[in-house]
Amino acid sequence: MSMHTTPDGTVAPSASHPPLPHPVPLQPSPVGSPPLTRVSLAYVHQRFNLYLRFGQPEHTVQLDHWRRCAVFKPLAMFCRVRWQANDHGTTLWQLMVLQAGTPLDTLQRLPGVRPGARLLLHAEGELKVRAVLQQIDAIEAQGIDACTVTPAYWGTLGNRLAAWTSGPSAAPLQLPAYTAERHASLRTTRALS
Repeated sequence: MSMHTTPDGTVAPSASHPPLPHPVPLQPSPVGSPPLTRVSLAYVHQRFNLYLRFGQPEHTVQLDHWRRCAVFKPLAMFCRVRWQANDHGTTLWQLMVLQAGTPLDTLQRLPGVRPGARLLLHAEGELKVRAVLQQIDAIEAQGIDACTVTPAYWGTLGNRLAAWTSGPSAAPLQLPAYTAERHASLRTTRALS
């Protein structure tokens, strides 16, 4: 029997409590294996499409007829597009350019992206999403893999989209182009560092 002190300073016997259970350790990951980012994808005919516009997953897992999961290594860049519709037409256009994180990164929590990722660009609405898709097409037309484009470019593009407002008095949407020269200078800078 153990003893404890009451608030008035007297010592009183107490019933013995069973010890607290020890926490169960997490399953150890294989030594040297980097943490992976899992991205949910789905397709329901004429209703919902959550797909990768670009990205090179390490592997893809088919969960069922409608859903699959793409798995990315740290620092991999990818673009996920979400399109949704109902009986009356399109209800949602959304595009995100993301970068998988490393164990020391601060990540943003995003639906369907585990454990999270760096959000480089976010576009919402048909006009903005189509503008970004045109930029991606122009990059790929130059023979440049969109996964190798500098994160700073996607950030600049996202800032321009966020600052632009549509309407009759708005200026036309002008987005900065990503050129082969800019890409070559990026590759040179990476090679020197």
